[in-house]
Amino acid sequence: MRILAINPGSTSTKISVFDDLIENFTTVLRHSAEELSKYPRIIDQYEFRKKIIINALKQAEIDIQTLDAVVGRGGLLKPIPGGVYRVNDKLIEDLKKELLGEHASNIGGILAKEIANENIRKIDAFIVDPVVVDELDDIARISGNPLLPRISIFHALNQKAVARRYAREINKKYDNLNLIVVHLGGGITVGVHRHGRVIDVNNGLDGEGPFSPERAGTLPAGALTKLCYSDKYQYHEIRKMITGKGGMVAYLGTNDAAEIEKRINNGDEKAKLILEAMAYQIAKEIGSCSTVLSGKIDCILITGGLAFSDFIINLISERVIFLAPIKVYPGEDEMKALAEGTYYALKGELPIREYN
Repeated sequence: MRILAINPGSTSTKISVFDDLIENFTTVLRHSAEELSKYPRIIDQYEFRKKIIINALKQAEIDIQTLDAVVGRGGLLKPIPGGVYRVNDKLIEDLKKELLGEHASNIGGILAKEIANENIRKIDAFIVDPVVVDELDDIARISGNPLLPRISIFHALNQKAVARRYAREINKKYDNLNLIVVHLGGGITVGVHRHGRVIDVNNGLDGEGPFSPERAGTLPAGALTKLCYSDKYQYHEIRKMITGKGGMVAYLGTNDAAEIEKRINNGDEKAKLILEAMAYQIAKEIGSCSTVLSGKIDCILITGGLAFSDFIINLISERVIFLAPIKVYPGEDEMKALAEGTYYALKGELPIREYN
């Protein structure tokens, strides 16, 4: 089974070709600012990127006619349950409308469909677990103020892929497990996976949960309100404090965990305190999630780029190991996650959903 995976970024497009689950070709296609400046909106770039992808496949001597499916990174659609979605006319229509905003991932499904149509067998195109996955229980949406409901924005693609991978490893169904999945990256999200649904998760983009290498996490509401009305900062500056220049960047001037560990090894006590505080907050979030499952947890799964750090993993583990076994899946392999979802859907092990 040959699958082409497409992951558009703001200035690049990553493509990978998988034979079954073996990645046999991958490349990152860079796009210059001059090339992209010709297009008023990101959504207008899909023909340009399509030609570049097709050319890259030709150069690699990969015939589009040998593909069995194409999968693209899911975009900012309306909130939907997790899973594998066939790219249909309604999905493309909503991607082009940019329902929740402009983002490079919006052209992932469009590119997948356009390239799938180049195959004379009319193969299907898919998206898998887009960032808009929303499976929250109603009770988890209540924030304390009806004007400010809690919303679901998290690392759905990686969290779901890791959860399904773990289930396959232990020969059980994801739908029968209770898991806490922790994504440790530039942003940090901790999801409660109950029987195949993420029923609660912190909004790691907009400032909930633990602070991360570059995000502030949950902040004292009163102090934040005073800051907003202090006339010292504009809206975009406050937003940057929350996402981009928060967390470790705000305290230590870097989002590089390896650099911070070097500082700690050289006796930097402040760096040690901040890294330990981040791990402390992550452990607190895991503990909070454990109450959602009434303590009935099959496993705690930890993934993302920071999961390569034994130092960070050990700090978290020593606080939460009493709750459940811990399994670590370092890194965030989005291409593999896209291919896995498509592969198992085509094999009939995952349902193929229709977007409507």
